[in-house]
Amino acid sequence: MNRSADAGHFFQTEKSLEETRRKAAKFSNAAGDPIRLSSKVLAITSDPAHGGQLYVAESAGTTGEKGHIYRGPGAPVTCLAISADTIFAGCWDKTVWSWTISTRQARRRYVGHTDFVKTVLYLTLGGKEILMSGSADASIIVWDVNSGDQLHVLKGHTRGVHDLALDPITSSPDKAIIFSASSDPEIRRWSVSLQEAAEVDSAHPIGEHETSVFKIRFDAYSDLWTASADNTVKCLSRDRGWKTDTTLVHPDFVRDVATDEDGGWIITGCRDEDVRIWNRGTGELHHVFPGHSEEVTGLLLLGRCLLSVSIDATIRKWSLKPRDLENARRAVEAAKTAPPEPKQDPVKEPLLTEDEERELADLMDGSE
Repeated sequence: MNRSADAGHFFQTEKSLEETRRKAAKFSNAAGDPIRLSSKVLAITSDPAHGGQLYVAESAGTTGEKGHIYRGPGAPVTCLAISADTIFAGCWDKTVWSWTISTRQARRRYVGHTDFVKTVLYLTLGGKEILMSGSADASIIVWDVNSGDQLHVLKGHTRGVHDLALDPITSSPDKAIIFSASSDPEIRRWSVSLQEAAEVDSAHPIGEHETSVFKIRFDAYSDLWTASADNTVKCLSRDRGWKTDTTLVHPDFVRDVATDEDGGWIITGCRDEDVRIWNRGTGELHHVFPGHSEEVTGLLLLGRCLLSVSIDATIRKWSLKPRDLENARRAVEAAKTAPPEPKQDPVKEPLLTEDEERELADLMDGSE
């Protein structure tokens, strides 16, 4: 191990210091017209019912829309869900917080998990508002939103639950089919109604990944896209019994995936700091947006605008309009072919001050 000779960083390696300098230099870039926030951003969602307002969850324990911060949690907020007039936020404090959007006043807290809450999902069943939460305690709780009562506790995963998704095809107004993703790394299915809840085909969970599955999203064709710590995004085909139809290989963990149905793109956010645009039809990588300086934690598609959030505490915006995307590609290619800037040797700080240099010179003169 090469330890730094800098007295101020004596216990850090040169490699770690170089990585710190790289991230600090990259953080200041203006790619994606960044909005800079006060702490790490862990999730993003929008509220179509209120003019498409954006909400982000921060590690500082706050949930915010543009111009307002919803306070209360004293621990990182990890996930968000929106109803007609309520925002729900899962938290490291093992609870789900909620606020009324129109008044911005705090509402109920949902207490029941024994570990971090990692995902929340809002839906209606039998005319009743329902909240579902998945936790690092490996359980899923089904809540009555208005009373705060626990209707069901679903257990089947052996490790933390990362995400929940409503099946748009097999669900009905009175019964929801929910898919859950975990560190197992299995994906399980649940049949949930007001009266009862049970796992669907518990003997045969979906096991297409090698390790943790962080995100699951249904596309317009009702196939399931998954993002995993095994460095892949996969499309699981409904017609093939949830077997892998497409695999997109990445250099690191993939935290999120989004589908752009109009453009024919699959968009992925990776721990290596990049946002990637893939051709859905061919599975080929089309473009990389390299603006973030820490891992990408969430993606949100609004029309032809893509938003990405990151541990670097920024929200960045990327245009998916054909002309803008092509210009972005050309700019990256031009940068690759440009001649490298001449490398300058770093200016080395003197080891001794001027006074110390004179004292040393006098000492050397006196020893002759």
